[in-house]
Amino acid sequence: MLFRRSLLQELISTASGAFLILLGIVVAQRAGYLIRLAAKGILPNDAITTMLGFNMIRFLPMLLSLSLFLAVLLTLSRWYRDSEMIIWFSSGLSISHWIRPILVFTIPVVLIISFLSLFVTPWANNKIDDFRVQLESRDDLAAITPGVFKESAHADRVFFVESFDELGNIVKNIFVQSIQHQKLGIIVAAQGRRFVEKNGDNFLLMQNGRRYQGNKEGAEFSTTEFEKYAIRVEAGEAKRSAPSTESISSQELIRNQNSVYIAELQWRLAVPVSALILALLAIPLSALDPRAGRSANFALAIIIYIIYNNLLNIIQAWVAQGKISGIIGLWPVHLLFAALAFYMFYRRTHQLPIFPSVSLPWSRTEIKPNLR
Repeated sequence: MLFRRSLLQELISTASGAFLILLGIVVAQRAGYLIRLAAKGILPNDAITTMLGFNMIRFLPMLLSLSLFLAVLLTLSRWYRDSEMIIWFSSGLSISHWIRPILVFTIPVVLIISFLSLFVTPWANNKIDDFRVQLESRDDLAAITPGVFKESAHADRVFFVESFDELGNIVKNIFVQSIQHQKLGIIVAAQGRRFVEKNGDNFLLMQNGRRYQGNKEGAEFSTTEFEKYAIRVEAGEAKRSAPSTESISSQELIRNQNSVYIAELQWRLAVPVSALILALLAIPLSALDPRAGRSANFALAIIIYIIYNNLLNIIQAWVAQGKISGIIGLWPVHLLFAALAFYMFYRRTHQLPIFPSVSLPWSRTEIKPNLR
């Protein structure tokens, strides 16, 4: 039908715009967070892009779910606002006729969310853990950020580099503070570079500098000028801890009957299920009430979305703690909001307000006729 074709076209355009906006917000937030870590010397500069990419994969199911909800809500709200829904209603259609085209649009996206939640997101979390171990095993020079003091893994040296050249091979204005045999040593050099010996050992070769050495508690220091001075740089040893629950594959979660694993599996299934329920719930939520204003349904939709997600998080924690059986899991929350969607469809179909007003006894005023 005509209204289905026009509805699908507008849903696709609205969902695409909402997804791009949400993606831009998340990218800006995560990029700012990673840049702050790099500025503090916690994260190497060359690791920002990789970490940002894996983080975006982790957030994709949530972004797609929220984009679906907003697309249905915004599209149908515009139709109510521009009186297009009145035209369709007057032609014999009811609000239930919108369920099928919404499902045609929603189910393919829900299948993508299911694939991402069950398989891609655990893979991304696992890759993040591997990448962190790889970063921790890098030597001290690889983690240096220009303009930031960096302490070595063994806390016996402090490095500072003012800048790199364009290729990143030569560093300028080097400062190294080290403690060896209870003596404090300070090395400053105009420039330097790293090189690798045939046996695989890494060295930092500094040129045109000075070395100061003395006791930490004393005031006497010896000064040595040099043309070349090399410092051996050891690679860090990082041991990977036990994998987090979020990085375990869904197949492994199914094979284990641990309550924590069951809770994680329930959460991965809850993401696509909640996306489908929220998309259907947005159909009756989009109906505008002229008395309440245009923003009332959006406020109600935001409240329902927040309550839904918070309840899922709370029940997941209870399942992980063993307070709720894994068989029950998060399904009561889904059934609750599915029942809410059915109730709202019923009220809209019969042209009734979703929340009927209650007349209080003390709010009534009786008008008595004047008999004079």
